[in-house]
Amino acid sequence: MLRHVFSAATAMIALAGSAAATDLPSRKVSPAVLAESPLAWKGFYIGGHVGYAWADDKGASVSWPGVVAPVTFSPSGVIGGVHVGYNWQWSRWVAGLEGDADGASLGSTVEAPIPLLGSASVTARSPVQGSIRGRFGYAFDRILVYATGGAIWGGILNTYHLLPIGNSFSTTRTGWTAGGGVEYALNDDWSARIDYRYADFGEYYDGPVRFPLEFQYHHWTENQVKAGFSWKYSSPAPVAGVAKY
Repeated sequence: MLRHVFSAATAMIALAGSAAATDLPSRKVSPAVLAESPLAWKGFYIGGHVGYAWADDKGASVSWPGVVAPVTFSPSGVIGGVHVGYNWQWSRWVAGLEGDADGASLGSTVEAPIPLLGSASVTARSPVQGSIRGRFGYAFDRILVYATGGAIWGGILNTYHLLPIGNSFSTTRTGWTAGGGVEYALNDDWSARIDYRYADFGEYYDGPVRFPLEFQYHHWTENQVKAGFSWKYSSPAPVAGVAKY
């Protein structure tokens, strides 16, 4: 008799335990939810990049009384530097703000022969540039496709050797830039990118190149292709604790 009562009590306890376990909240995440969760692009990041830039400087020598002699430059060279930014994220949409600073070997020299005297030359260079831009893109999990645009500045140095005169002019130009790129997350912290941007530094004059009647007109536009890496700051993971129900 006691054996039957003990067996019945044991069965009731096991049934009650199973029912209580059924009522506890599940800590498993649905595979469908996991599939819909994009990689976290939100946060502060910093990185470096290097690439190639080529420019088109449409110029002209303007002399009194209205003589215009077209002079076109095609500066090109290596460009590289650092970038820093911050991203915000809404589901798969990513928006951010980024700034960069670059050093460049961008330059070109145009020579023109002068009968009996040799030649005249003009050198155009841009050794330093930088920008601050917005970024807006869509994340396909580890792949972020984005457009970017904003303000750009550049230091431009032009040197003229027009026999028997030599003169140099340095100016800082501001303009606009726009483009786009693709970024790939290698893991939660590191990503690699490649992008293209077009820039327009506007029109300006140097002079007088030969006082007082000769000036040089410039309109500098530029293309850039860069590849780089970024490191994103990730918040420390929460310390695991005992779950309370």
